Amino acid sequence: MGGPNTELLISDLLGSAHLFISAVSGVMEEKVLSETAGKQLTLSQLKVLKLLQLTDARNVGDVAAFLGVSNAAASKTVDRLVRRKYLKRTEAPSDRRSSELTLTAPGRKMLIQYDAVKTRKLARVFHDFDPEDLRRTTELLEQLTKGVVTHSANPEEICLQCGIYLQKRCLVREVARTDCMYQRRIKRPKATRNATHTEIPARSRPRVGPPG
Repeated sequence: MGGPNTELLISDLLGSAHLFISAVSGVMEEKVLSETAGKQLTLSQLKVLKLLQLTDARNVGDVAAFLGVSNAAASKTVDRLVRRKYLKRTEAPSDRRSSELTLTAPGRKMLIQYDAVKTRKLARVFHDFDPEDLRRTTELLEQLTKGVVTHSANPEEICLQCGIYLQKRCLVREVARTDCMYQRRIKRPKATRNATHTEIPARSRPRVGPPG
């Protein structure tokens, strides 16, 4: 049942959620990234490296669909990562006009270092929390996320970037019974994915996932 009190509680909840994400992404993860990569990487660029590490993404179109940006914007991000030796471009066997992206040895090494430092810091942060409380909180956050997706007009046009956080799971698919924008692209035949230049509609570019 709604009402002024419920509205206030929802406002407080959303405010706390935003503050938590800002603390994790804008404070802790920025610090960890600075410790492991100096000023070489931004959090957005780190997401691209994690995407290639943990998912089936292989080209600029995949990166664009995942980030919810145009191919041109994704290409610029990829170019920077290639120049800094974290990614490598190779000619796609199925289409010489396209290229495939792979992590380099320095890219893999940086991700290993980043994950190790982040894990140590998070272990200290959550040391005093009861595991069952953490489990229940996780379930509550997922329920709230699914509720937001359920009331989205076009859930198939968003990507929550589950691939680098939940890996094999996709909350959009679980609740909306449809694949998100990124998953639909990934499931296309490889040759089609390489040849297709994905342009993300303006209305499909909500900022999703942690900032950065």
